[in-house]
Amino acid sequence: MPSQLLNHEHNGKAAHPDPEVLEKPVRRQFTAAYKLEMVEAADRCTALGEIGALLRREGLYSSQLSTWRNQRQQGQLQALADNKRGRKATIPHPVQQELEQLRRENQQLRHKMQQAELIIDIQKKGLAVNGDLAESYPSRRARLTRAAEALALDVGVAPACLALGVSRATLYRQRRPPTPSARKVRPKPQRSLSVAEQQQVLAFLNSERFMDCSVAEVYATLLDEGTYLCSIRTMYRLLAADGETQDRRQQRQHPTYTKPELLATAPNQLWSWDITKLRSHQKWTYFQLYVILDVFSRYVVGWMVAHRESGALAERLIRLTCQKQAIEPGQLTLHADRGTSMTSKTVAFLLSDLGVTKSHSRPQVSNDNPFSEAQFKTLKYQPTFPTQFGCIEDARAFCQRFFAWYNQVHHHGGIGLLTPNMMHSGQAEVVTQQRQAVLNTAYLAHPERFVHHPPSPPVVPTAVWINPPLAAPNSPAVPH
Repeated sequence: MPSQLLNHEHNGKAAHPDPEVLEKPVRRQFTAAYKLEMVEAADRCTALGEIGALLRREGLYSSQLSTWRNQRQQGQLQALADNKRGRKATIPHPVQQELEQLRRENQQLRHKMQQAELIIDIQKKGLAVNGDLAESYPSRRARLTRAAEALALDVGVAPACLALGVSRATLYRQRRPPTPSARKVRPKPQRSLSVAEQQQVLAFLNSERFMDCSVAEVYATLLDEGTYLCSIRTMYRLLAADGETQDRRQQRQHPTYTKPELLATAPNQLWSWDITKLRSHQKWTYFQLYVILDVFSRYVVGWMVAHRESGALAERLIRLTCQKQAIEPGQLTLHADRGTSMTSKTVAFLLSDLGVTKSHSRPQVSNDNPFSEAQFKTLKYQPTFPTQFGCIEDARAFCQRFFAWYNQVHHHGGIGLLTPNMMHSGQAEVVTQQRQAVLNTAYLAHPERFVHHPPSPPVVPTAVWINPPLAAPNSPAVPH
């Protein structure tokens, strides 16, 4: 007997049986292929009792086998299929299926195109301001809501609200406004003070003795004297009913800080300094990098790497840097933010002794010290900047290499692509003339390559501002 008969899908004897158990057994359904296979298997049985074993194994009766054999002999091929009642399913032609699908897609596209035309039309008409450029937000919102309500009748609520920028909740709420409920009048409690008692409490509070005292002070004073009129909350409630609960204290106002407006037209006129952190290899441990920058030339005139941030170290750095640059009294302005080291008395006393004018950024204003912040970004965005330093000697060695490169090699974009050393040492004019000579030679060799005008080197600024003042309407612009 063939083994495929034992594993036929009709018997449900698959390799992985379905674990579901139904409440009632399902009536067996025999396919035409299975019927024909059973008839052919019975024809191959020659031994005695072999057909009976086949019928028991497949769960069939001999009458079913006889019926299937007669149907095969009569040539009724369709009789081998399930004899179900009702209209027989017809397989549509592939061309008809494709035409029906194209017809449905065409209808959908037409519907979407009509919706798009309606949305575009309402956007053109409904969003017009009618010449009133100062339309208030409530009136504009009401107008858009009315337009969305009208458009929703044709395209639906969601597309209409999305096209006009109106919330669907607003549209639904306008359709079903809440019914106002009558506010219940609270009955007067029987334990409340009488009118005479209320007048007595107000008389005490407004008397010459207590007119400058707080409610709690009046309550405590009367209580110490053996008099109880009412609670503190009741006193406040009576004063509020007469409109006598205004705040009378002198509130402290934040001081107004003047925006620093600093100008530098030459080196060693304006310095900017700040402190940044360098990450150590230990967790939550940093080295402090102090940097003093000349604003006009962008030259780093002094720097220090230390274990901590303190006013004493800042005082030492500023004092030695002023000595190296030969700063005279009244020559220099030193600008910094409002850190603890910058505002320390040690630094303030030093600047006073040296005749250096100090300047500070406004509180919580991050762009009042832009030159130091930009220099720190140049430092930390270097490709060779390490994520952490093993020790303070490593940090100092890196800073030595960086500041030497920054002052001597780096062509700064803010000073006409000159190096800070060129600007600080007064070589800017000579280098600019040399660059102009090179460009003139290139122009004479190929003038057709310069369409608009002869080439010129980048402009070197003659004045640098921290917060330049706003120019008057009829005055020339302030040079940067």
